[in-house]
Order: sequence, then C-alpha cells, then structure tokens
Amino acid sequence: MSGVLRDITVLDLTRQFSAALTAAFLGDFGARVIRLELHAADRGEATGRWNHEADLIHRNKRSVALDPATRRGREILVALAAKADVIVTDWQLDELAAIGLDYAGASAARPDIIFARLSGFGPDGPDKDLPAIDELAAARTGAMPMLPQPGQPPVYTGAGAMHATGQLAFGIVTALLHRMQSGEGQEVDVSLFGANMYGSALDLQAFLTIGHGDRLLNPISRLDVSNPMSGSVYKSADGRWVTLTMPDTDRWWPAFSAIVGLAQDDSRFDTHEKRTAINRPALIAELEERFARQSADHWRREFQEKQLSADIIEQFDFPTNDASAYANRYIIDVDHPSFGKVKTLGFPIWLSENPAQLDRLAPGAGQHTDQVLHEVLGLSRESIQELAEAGVLA
Repeated sequence: MSGVLRDITVLDLTRQFSAALTAAFLGDFGARVIRLELHAADRGEATGRWNHEADLIHRNKRSVALDPATRRGREILVALAAKADVIVTDWQLDELAAIGLDYAGASAARPDIIFARLSGFGPDGPDKDLPAIDELAAARTGAMPMLPQPGQPPVYTGAGAMHATGQLAFGIVTALLHRMQSGEGQEVDVSLFGANMYGSALDLQAFLTIGHGDRLLNPISRLDVSNPMSGSVYKSADGRWVTLTMPDTDRWWPAFSAIVGLAQDDSRFDTHEKRTAINRPALIAELEERFARQSADHWRREFQEKQLSADIIEQFDFPTNDASAYANRYIIDVDHPSFGKVKTLGFPIWLSENPAQLDRLAPGAGQHTDQVLHEVLGLSRESIQELAEAGVLA
C-alpha cells in the first residue's frame, strides 16, 4: 500500500515543533518532504544521547543543508520551491521575504503552490508580525488561569501547539483538494492563538454566549463543581485520582450509587436537581469520603463491570505499556541504528487503505543534499561539488 500523498513534494522551512510535525504528518502518508537545514544540527549521537524530539518531528524527511544568505543558495532554494507542491513554514514574514520565499516569491516560482504558515496571531490584524511562540499565544486565550485549583498560578499545558499541528495539516490537504479541482494555489495560515482558542472551544463558546460570570472567568475548586458526577475528580485510597463524566445523573445514578455505597433512594440525592444543586456540596463530601476507601484499581474494575463513564487519571507510564496504544500504532517500536530498540510515538491518524508509515528516521543535517539537488533539480555531481567548495552548501 503506497502513501496517498506520494505525488506531493513538500518544502519544510520550519524551526518549531508544531509546523515541523505537520510536515512529518504529510511524510507519514507518502509525501516527499525536503527539509532545509541552515546549519549542522545536534542529533544527539555525538554525546550518546538519542534526540527523541528530532526523530518525532523530522521523521520521513530528507535534509538539504545550504546557505540562503548567498545569491546561489537563494537561487537553489527558489528552484526547490518551484518543484514543491507545498511549503510549510513558521518563519517570520520578513525572513521569508529576504530570501524570496514569502508567498509572493513562492507563487512567482510556482503559481499553484500551497503556502502553509504557522503564525503566532494570524495573517491579519495588529499582531500579525509577532513571533509564533505557543506559550505567549496561550497566555492570551484566557484558558491558563482556569486550569489550576483556586489560588494557584496559571497553568501552561502546551496543548495548543498540537492543535495547531493538526489544523495546519488539515488546511494543507483542503488546499490541495481545491487545487485538484481548480488548479489554484493559495495561502494557508494557522495561528497558535487560534489553535489555543479552539483548545478551549467549549468554555470560550459558553463565554461568548453567556458573557461575564465567575464560573467562566475564575478557576473552580474541585470541591465546588457544578455536577459532582461530571467533570469532577476524587482521590482514591492509593493517592490516584478518579474522574467522572456522567452529566445525565438520572441515567447513571442507580448503578453509580450502588458502587459507591449510597442508597439509590437516599432522599438527599434522589433527583438530578438535588444531586447537582440543592444538595450538591453534601454529595461531593460523600463521594470524597467513599472514593478514599478503596484503591484506584478497585474503582476501575467496578466502573468497567457496570460500564460506567468513569476512569482513573493515569501518568505517562500507562499509555507506554497499553495494549490499545500498540494495537493502533499510537506507540511503535523502532530499531534505531545508533540506540537499538526504542519506543516512539507513532501515528494518531488511521486510514484503512493508506496507513501511515515510518519509512525513515530523522535525517542528519544535510544528509540528502547531494541526492535532492541531483534528483529534484537535475544538478550534476560536478556542479554540486562546486557549490560545496564555494560554501553554498552547509
């Protein structure tokens, strides 16, 4: 089974996690991804360290190292752009313009090119030239102060970067589909600001609808949740946390009350209104005390047996040893040429007919310079050697 994007060439001009992983996702499905390296990168081998980040975000890529500060280097880069279907970048606009690879320059080289950029705050507006730094974008969305318990500092999760990765890949594939239908290229922009906003989409949409209010502007104590059986967490006897997601308490109460040892007809909690409003604090207190009596494993067994919408909050050691994570190739084993058998993240997108593949680990800086310039641009070995001796190729 060949990759569905096998006829697509991608030029990777990225520095950061999100955009670099977007290009890797395209490579997972067969795209030929050519990564520009401006200087030799530390892959970790020299110090005996496995550069696990590089092998995640630069897998399935070829690396070309050249100096775009030279006239000939810029010419080669523009020539590569002319052969590319897609440019993926997170560079600043003035940097791209300086080497002739902003959208105007790229579309002059190839009119139907898809120019996909990860920005900080979008292609328009007063902040369009600010850098793409996820933590700064997240700081403006309003979500960080809501995440900790009251009285604690705001929490940065880093999740917005991952949202941006998938959104940028989706934008690229949508633009490619449009090009197939119309022959037109276009710009695609996904901002870390927008991605972080959608990371809090339910809460932000509620705020847009309801407006100001303490529960939409301030963190909520876990002992003050609006529904003790949904979005709430309780500590078990071994210190692990139980999480409940049962918003329709009438549906779940008969089985749930039996598990935790409360009478189904307890007059304090025998209606949804009593459980979530009138006697909400009393139910929270009861659940706090009862979940603390047994271990997390006990509660998981009970949840699974009764098919309740609840589980245990795990740490990273759970997915790294989970059968479902391996069965679905979310985590895969790799035979690394320098470090032996290692575990790495696999593929979050499943296609039945064109599954993602790991064809190559992250390349060394400039590993494929000669091959790409010869195969893609048709340069002779002698010309490539001359460019290297002139310092054009890094």
